This record gives sequence, C-alpha cells and structure tokens, in this order.
Amino acid sequence: MNRSLASALLVAVAAASLGACSITRPSPVKEMYLLEPPPVQALAQTSPLSVRIGTVTVAAPYRDRTFVVREADLRFENDYYHEYVVAPAPMIAEAMARALAQSKAFAKVIPPGAPAEADLTVDAFVGSLFADNRDPKAPAAELAITFYVVRPDRSAVPLWTKEYRRRTPLTAVSAASYAAAQSAALGEILAELARDLAAERTLR
Repeated sequence: MNRSLASALLVAVAAASLGACSITRPSPVKEMYLLEPPPVQALAQTSPLSVRIGTVTVAAPYRDRTFVVREADLRFENDYYHEYVVAPAPMIAEAMARALAQSKAFAKVIPPGAPAEADLTVDAFVGSLFADNRDPKAPAAELAITFYVVRPDRSAVPLWTKEYRRRTPLTAVSAASYAAAQSAALGEILAELARDLAAERTLR
C-alpha cells in the first residue's frame, strides 16, 4: 500500500511518542473493522439435509484480530492500529452460517456453537488472510479458505473438500479499503461454496 498499512503504523507510533509529552493530546485510537460479506442469492433447489457449521481454524499468523501485512516473501508485519472487532475465526463461522441460510442450499442451517445434531458438518481452515504489499503499486487482499464436509454419523473422513482463493486489488491504500476487499472476497467464496455444495450429489 503506499508503504502499506504497516508503514502508516510507523507514523502513528511517532505521533504517539510525541503525544506522550502532553496530557492534553489524546492517545492514538485503534480502528476496528468487521468482515461483512454481501448477501448470497437463493439457489433454485434445496437439499432435504441439515447442515451444521463446525470448527473454523485460522492459520497461526492470521488468527489474531490485528491486520497482517506482507511486505516481502518472508516478511510479515502486524498493523496494531487496525484490527477486526473480533477474531477472524468466529466472524467467518457466522458468515458461513448466514450465507448457507441465505442460499437455501439446505433445509436447515445450524449456526456455530449450537449443540444440535445435523446430517452434515462443514469445517473450514483459513490459510491466508492478509494485505499483500510486495508490489507497492498493486496492493491486494489475499484470502484462502479450505472447506471440509463430513457426516458425523458415519465417519470423520471428509465426504467433500475444496480450497477457494481470492486475490482482490485494493481501491485505495487504507485499512477501510482492505477490510472492504476481504469482505467482498469472503462473499464470493461463500457464494461459490453454496453453489458447489448444492450441486454435489455425494452430499444428498
């Protein structure tokens, strides 16, 4: 991003240091964002099965609330002044439940944390969730999620699995642009997930 979200952090830290000398100057305030994917369109057919949102696991570098910026192939930085309102895992789990309910791909969608039994369980692993600034002229949001569907009454071995990836260019060099790009990417992935699950005959 112009030196990225992480570069903006350095300016914020410098301002905070100067502000420490004055009791009249407010301390820097963190900006917080939500992942808010757009609604998913309803599909033409509904499976008679019920589905439960299971465990959403986020890769270690991205599982905290703080935004992560990739500055080089092996160098990542945390932007401590921009973060999610809650950790990514519960946000994505709730978004999965909303998207599958909106899609009407299944007769019933049970939200994460609910103890009720279901015909199918959908788990997810988030492998990438960061702002990519390796090319400062083309910053982008990276998101990768792998989904696993199991029948709890039969076996823990997945009946179906697929990885989805999105690289979304940022419209501006800002935390708000990054959050919007990730929200759009998550919406695209969840819409595609709903279509794929509805079309998968092994899940019927």
